[in-house]
Order: sequence, then structure tokens, then C-alpha cells
Amino acid sequence: MKNINTEEIKPMDFSSGIRGKHAKSYRQGHTVKITREDGAVSVQKFIPDKAAVLLDRDVREYFPDTEAVNNALRALIGIMPHHRRRRSTGA
Repeated sequence: MKNINTEEIKPMDFSSGIRGKHAKSYRQGHTVKITREDGAVSVQKFIPDKAAVLLDRDVREYFPDTEAVNNALRALIGIMPHHRRRRSTGA
């Protein structure tokens, strides 16, 4: 890996960026190309799990991890009137 001289790093201006511009395509899957020092390129395709749930930024402030989300949802399930559990049809 190259040594980076931090004095040579220029500040970047993201003020004209558009929040969420690539969010939809990212959720459908994305490809990452990695170029190694020897010039070899490897390509990896990432597809989010169908069961994955992505939280919006304002929600993440209140629910920072999986445990917090699951606890909140369990509390809601407990107060829902006439909630029914789905039965799995798998073996």
C-alpha cells in the first residue's frame, strides 16, 4: 500500500452533492472494482439480502443498531390489536 503524504491531500467540496442520488440503484445491488498494486483488477458484485431493512437517517438517530430496532418492533407488536403471526410453510 502506498504511503500517503497528508500535506498533499486537497480538501473536497461536497456542497453541490445530491443526497440519495444513488440510493435506489445501490439497494438493487452494486459492483466494486478493486485494482491491486500489480495492476490486477477484481470485480465484486454486492446484492443486499432481501430481508435487509435500510433505515432513514432520522430513524437511525433513535435506533442505532439491530437490537434497538428489534426491541422497538417487539414493543409495537405487543400493543397491536388482533395481531396474527404468520406461519412458515417451509419444512
